[in-house]
Amino acid sequence: MSNSAASELIARSNRLGADPKNTNYAGGNTSAKGTATDPVTGEPVELLWVKGSGGDLGTLTESGLAVLRLDRMRALTEVYPGIDREDEMVAAFDYCLHGKGGAAPSIDTAMHGLVDAPHVDHLHPDSGIAIATSADGPALTEKIFGDKVVWVPWRRPGFQLGLDIAAIKAENPQAIGTILGGHGITAWGETSDEAERNSLWIIDTAAAYIAEHGAAEPFGAVVPGYEPLPETERRARAAALAPTIRGLASTDRVVVGHFTDSEPVLDFLSREKLLPLAGLGTSCPDHFLRTKVKPLVLDLPATATLEEQLARLAELHVDYRADYQAYYDAHATSESPAIRGADPLIVLVPGVGMFSYGANKQTARVAGEFYVNAIGVMRGAEALSTYTPISDAEKFRIEYWALEEAKLQRLPKPKTHQGRIAFVTGAASGIGKAIATRLAAEGACVVVADLDLEKAQAAAAELGGSDVAIGVAANVADGAAVQDAIDAAVLAFGGIDLIVNNAGLSLSKPLLETTEKDWDLQHDVMAKGSFLVSKAAAKALIDQKLGGDIIYISSKNSVFAGPNNIAYSATKADQAHQVRLLAVELGEHGVRVNGINPDGVVRGSGIFASGWGANRAATYGVKEEDLGQFYANRTILKREVVPENVADAVYVLTGPELSRTTGLHIPVDSGVAAAFLR
Repeated sequence: MSNSAASELIARSNRLGADPKNTNYAGGNTSAKGTATDPVTGEPVELLWVKGSGGDLGTLTESGLAVLRLDRMRALTEVYPGIDREDEMVAAFDYCLHGKGGAAPSIDTAMHGLVDAPHVDHLHPDSGIAIATSADGPALTEKIFGDKVVWVPWRRPGFQLGLDIAAIKAENPQAIGTILGGHGITAWGETSDEAERNSLWIIDTAAAYIAEHGAAEPFGAVVPGYEPLPETERRARAAALAPTIRGLASTDRVVVGHFTDSEPVLDFLSREKLLPLAGLGTSCPDHFLRTKVKPLVLDLPATATLEEQLARLAELHVDYRADYQAYYDAHATSESPAIRGADPLIVLVPGVGMFSYGANKQTARVAGEFYVNAIGVMRGAEALSTYTPISDAEKFRIEYWALEEAKLQRLPKPKTHQGRIAFVTGAASGIGKAIATRLAAEGACVVVADLDLEKAQAAAAELGGSDVAIGVAANVADGAAVQDAIDAAVLAFGGIDLIVNNAGLSLSKPLLETTEKDWDLQHDVMAKGSFLVSKAAAKALIDQKLGGDIIYISSKNSVFAGPNNIAYSATKADQAHQVRLLAVELGEHGVRVNGINPDGVVRGSGIFASGWGANRAATYGVKEEDLGQFYANRTILKREVVPENVADAVYVLTGPELSRTTGLHIPVDSGVAAAFLR
């Protein structure tokens, strides 16, 4: 990086953003002012480097900074048309940019440019927001910080807030920062280190004061029956609830889920103030933009039956949607964007935990993290005072802000499988791994299920972090193991949409050499295994009421009588007929069931590598290394079938183009006439 001020800013931002006590993910912004040489005039020019829109402090790099000419940015005060038109200033920031590239300036750019300090931090720490949302926040600010920190009444982020803070800095030379009512903190310094020290001093001083002077039980007493269930029972109940809750939360648009049963969440859910505090909603804009203004709270004890909880959740969901519609109707104007959906993004179940939702796994996970932040804020505010978030009218002004709508409109078009949760068996290698890879590339969340947990986790890691894929152990011949794997999937991503029965093995033997053990092994893994996976997954699919897909990776051998593989071909025929049977049975639930019949897939295949390839090569009288080409030569197209070809077929069958297709088998065999479907 060419400028030391900017380099120090990156380092400071990463340190601050790495610790969740300082700010939430993608929350807050930092800046530095310095001098660089204008490449056109060769003269020095004062610049402002500031974290751009949408970035995260903990992972900030140079490309995430907006760089503006400070003289031009500050000159905007001369043309500022007033608070009623302050949104126009965001577009004006573009005319202040210096150089090429960089991030788009955020709404908080004015705060950083107008405050007369070389380094400025704006952060969202729980301890600071606790003071900012206290009923007597101004008095607490003075009591805790003296004249070093100044209270700023709530104002929506923008140019006017920047002017306000700049004036406070000028009028209070002894001050090192501010508490922004309902929102967060801002601090500054002459050096980068000083700004960081000042930010941390405010955060730590607030936290220490709350710890020393706050009430011992700010959320009230534990309510009998609302205590956390034992962990095993709690996780089982969460897995049983998750598909139904996701279905409710997906009424307007399909969402992905995340589950949290951390101690702060379970404690909050057990307390007598749960309902009144949750009903007040969150306050910091970063929080409620991702959590909605308030959560849906199940008002039943943890001791209620699953059936009672499910029935009550359905009733509360109807009420929640009506309440959100009323909130929208009460505050919307003719210029407001259309309502974006009335479903909850946070669902709280006492004794069990929190379900959070978003367009993808990262968004769902971050929404949950933000609500944990909100719990921390409420705890601190109630410990010292009374939690008093900004009004619903102010929340609406931000949630349906034209600038926020413009940001949403700039989001890239979702991929075909975004929001879908795929469960692929035998996915640590070969065809299964290729399918998992293709579905993840198309936006799906993927559960890599395999007999070998270590290989499953390694394959999932290749697809990205846990926001993209997870690996689980799955012995498909064991019903309990299958249910555990499905439960892991719904807890990881909220539910399940797309199942691929791919796990398999093969023993190439003629009839007289095929043992009863060989027969049972083949049928346990593929016929019985597919049945067990489909049964466990179908329960979740039906509970979700979102439809779904079940795909069977069968084989051309399900219809073609190849030599010396009686057990393998018979179980593949069993799988093929399961497709037809389940397509008929599950169609009323919107679940489509289809199959794929590949020819011998040699390259990358775990089955072929484990001895099947050598046996088939011997059967056909060719070298094992020539087996793929042998298969290709006997087809109409004379082309070898590879795992990616099967993955392509799964993508097409589960994509939007074949939404009216069920009970179909697609050959992926380069054309084997003897295996033509009739």
